[in-house]
Amino acid sequence: MRREHGNPGIIGAPRQSPAVWRKPTPCRTAAALINAMPHYDFRTPRVYVAAPLAAGLAVSFDRAQANYLSNVLRLKQGDELLLFNGRDGEWQARIAGAGKRALTAVIGQRIREQPKPCDLHFLFAPLKHARLDYLVQKAVEMGAAHLQPVITRHTQVARVNLERMRANVIEAAQQCGILTLPDVAEPLPFKAAIEQTGGDRLLVFCDEDAEVRDPVAALATAARAGLAVAVLIGPEGGFAGEEREALLKRQYVVRIALGPRILRADTAAVAALALVQAVLGDWRGN
Repeated sequence: MRREHGNPGIIGAPRQSPAVWRKPTPCRTAAALINAMPHYDFRTPRVYVAAPLAAGLAVSFDRAQANYLSNVLRLKQGDELLLFNGRDGEWQARIAGAGKRALTAVIGQRIREQPKPCDLHFLFAPLKHARLDYLVQKAVEMGAAHLQPVITRHTQVARVNLERMRANVIEAAQQCGILTLPDVAEPLPFKAAIEQTGGDRLLVFCDEDAEVRDPVAALATAARAGLAVAVLIGPEGGFAGEEREALLKRQYVVRIALGPRILRADTAAVAALALVQAVLGDWRGN
């Protein structure tokens, strides 16, 4: 990406106006944040279910889940697993019975409360197949709460498989101990997606032509506004001229570049989300 000299800043600043789980506590220092992080149990299988979760309830698994738990993991009656549904926290459970067509588990105690989701929206031009899978999984790991595909002038993907996106959301959450699942929205044309984002949300968009030498300083300046954040990643071909102009007309917007090297769109997504979480998001313990 080409980098040019310029002053970092925000465009449109406000006008004066058992596993042993430890619940994180508010903190302001890196050391305190590290100490507050829970010890996740990654040895016990974690399974997402859509059903409500509460002590004493029985849960039935679908065919794919039952096959994975019984034939791949070789779980048997009495074996322990962890269940979550994106709403009720995380629960201990034990395999109760297995038949030819069904596998059930009985729920025990809740071991993690449902956390408050990070109010981070992630907008992106869809990519092809495996690279889109990667992008979605990493957005989940980075704490995105809303995934919005955006069809820009130079987007190369005409159709988006939303069910595959949702499956990748669940897979990432299962593997990384995440309890809050981001919404997966229908693709929108560029103009509609930007309008839907809302004028009271800070929009961070990545642009190789940005005249911002220090993206961290630019985001730090933007943090003073105290707004919820959306991150926008364009397609491999970049934003069209009229798209860039429309973005720059917003009241709250930060245009940043991501270093002196050319990044593919999926790599740029991870870099941008990491920057935003480190400077504006929950990596700071806020």
